[in-house]
Order: sequence, then C-alpha cells, then structure tokens
Amino acid sequence: MVQVYTSKHSYPHPLPAVTLAYFLRYPNPYSLHVTSTDTISRRFDPTTQRLFTTRLHVKKSRLPSAVVRLLGKGAVGAADDGSTQSFVLETTCVDVREGWMEAESRNLDWRGVLSVVERGRYERPASTVAGASAEEAASLAAKDEKTMVSVSVTLKSHIGEQLRKRRARWGEQASEMVGAVSGSGSSGDDEAAPRKGWFTAWSSGAVRAAVERISLQRTERSQPKAQQGMMVVLERLRKGGLVGVLEGMRLDREVQPI
Repeated sequence: MVQVYTSKHSYPHPLPAVTLAYFLRYPNPYSLHVTSTDTISRRFDPTTQRLFTTRLHVKKSRLPSAVVRLLGKGAVGAADDGSTQSFVLETTCVDVREGWMEAESRNLDWRGVLSVVERGRYERPASTVAGASAEEAASLAAKDEKTMVSVSVTLKSHIGEQLRKRRARWGEQASEMVGAVSGSGSSGDDEAAPRKGWFTAWSSGAVRAAVERISLQRTERSQPKAQQGMMVVLERLRKGGLVGVLEGMRLDREVQPI
C-alpha cells in the first residue's frame, strides 16, 4: 500500500522571494543534515519564459531505529551508529510570468527499500494572475505578499519485490538440493528441517506496510521543520538581502548536526 502525505500552507512573502529562498534554503538551522548541494544543469527557455534547474543534494541522517531493526544495517547501508548518507535529485521549473514554481525531489538510493517522491507547487493567489500581462504579472508579484504552497510526498516500499526474487532463488536452490539428495539415494530423514528466520516468516506485505508506515510518521514530523527552515531563509532575505542569507549559511555550516 502506498502512503501519501499532503499539506497546504502559505508564506507571507511574494513568489520571487519564495523561489529565491527555495534555491538558497540549504543549509538552515532546520536542515543541518544536508551536507552539500550541487547544480547539475540549469537552462532558461526564452519562448515560455521558464527556468529549469536540476540539483543534487547529499544528506546525512539517522534512519528510524525501527527500520534499522526491521531490515538490518547492511540492507540500508547504515553505519554502526545508525547514520546513513543519501542522495536526492531535485528538479524545478519556475514560471514568473504565469506565477508559479513546481519542484520534485526523489531519492536515488535505497530505492529497493523505499521510494520517496516529494512534489511541491508554489504560486501566487489566482486573483493576482488572471488577465495580467507579463509586465503586470511581474509588478503584481512584487506587490503581493503571499505565496500559496501545496506539497505531496509519496512513499512506496519495493522491499516485497526483493523478497519475492530472493524466495524464488531460495526455491531454486532448495529444488537443486533436493534433487542432489535424491540422486545420491539419501532419504534425508535424519536431517532436521531448516528453521525459518523471523524476517522470512513475515509476509512481504507486512514488511512493506511497516516500512511505509514508519516513513510516513517521519515525514509528518519533518515537513513542518522544512517550512520553518524556509521561513528562516525568507526572514534573512527580507532583513539582509542576499548578503544576509549567505552570512546565515556560513554560520549554519559551522554548526555540527546532532
């Protein structure tokens, strides 16, 4: 079963400021786990007046202890202390003329365990866009002090697929072993049947549901923090401009994540 988190909120800042803050949001006091951000590509379409950007974020965090216990450190690439490093691909499209930005982020690793896709849409209130020319839209964007945001996070575990593949291989190996024993003339009555491990005794659906449920709970806790982080960057931008944001970034980098 796929788990989906959705939320809607607004920032008391115009869309140009919000889009700029989005690109400058790492690091901030609520995202010290993001260790680096690199821009892979950026292009501007003069026909549609849209800006397309692709970036790669590297994050270090601790997986929920329940997930580590459930799957094991080796399966999720966790260190002895439970910490992991993950890579997140982010794509964005900004249309200032129409007054919106769309963003999508997805994890590049652990996809065999869990696929996480976050989508967000940032836009000016509809009343400020309808019937406006490009110049008028830009003027309205500067004056309008509100940006509407809708976010969805889709969580889907693929661990059942891995279990089915493993069980198929185990079945083939078992068949080969039975065939070998039968060919040798051994009845195998003296051999004790192999015991099932607690993990293999779980159904793939139960494991998948547990991983998705735990991840959804973590998403519900992290999304409000992401909004708070954006507000910090927006306030820095409002009070000190780009210099204020960059100074805040410098101070945040000096703080070691807990």
